[in-house]
Amino acid sequence: MSRPPSPAVPSAPVFSDTDRDMMRRALTLAAEGRFSTSPNPRVGCIIAHGGQIVGQGFHLKAGGPHAEVHALRQAGENARGATAYVTLEPCSHYGRTPPCAEALIQAGVSRVVAAIADPNPQVAGKGLAMLSAAGIRTESGLLETEARELNRGFLSRIERGRPFVRLKCAASLDGKTALSDGLSQWITGEAARHDVQILRAESCAVLTGIGTVLADDPQLNVRAFPTLRQPLRIVLDSRLRLPPTAKLLADPESPVLLLT
Repeated sequence: MSRPPSPAVPSAPVFSDTDRDMMRRALTLAAEGRFSTSPNPRVGCIIAHGGQIVGQGFHLKAGGPHAEVHALRQAGENARGATAYVTLEPCSHYGRTPPCAEALIQAGVSRVVAAIADPNPQVAGKGLAMLSAAGIRTESGLLETEARELNRGFLSRIERGRPFVRLKCAASLDGKTALSDGLSQWITGEAARHDVQILRAESCAVLTGIGTVLADDPQLNVRAFPTLRQPLRIVLDSRLRLPPTAKLLADPESPVLLLT
């Protein structure tokens, strides 16, 4: 007896060098919002005819226009028949802004390439499905690894139900964090301390224990970029030992959450 034929396996999309170049540009744009988009994801969009860019944009902050809207406004009528490269699947629902998938349809683009599908249950493939139903060719998975890295905090929150956590630990080669007499202030160099400022600026919150606060009296704020959003500062303090004179409490622009 002959075996029944195996079900057809859909082939992976084939992307050109131009596609990769355009998506890299979109990812670079998306990174422009890495300090300000929270809790929204960082998204960039390029609209192009072949190798010719006619519109580009990125999402800056929650409540403001999404990347696709900025790019479409710049492209104008040149968006008709073009390809839109987006680092995250266009949204399909009404939130603080209208659906980007609908805007792309109305603009008359002929193809949409997304780096990754949006795992948010409000989207989760619905944006690409809306575009396909309108006759627009859709593909996803281009530079997926790079796109996920750019939004690892957002993706962890949506996919795992918990934040993405980074540990910052300054230690000498012998495993120490200070001199035995406690007088040392820095064991890191200026470049490392600048990197810490960038990590804080990218983060929604900074968490520490009361022991560190009592020993070092840190500010835990973003000082290198004072115009940026300040992260929430969280102190684990089971016995309420935080003194009212702590530097943490001197900055009204940066809230403090005390966990007892």
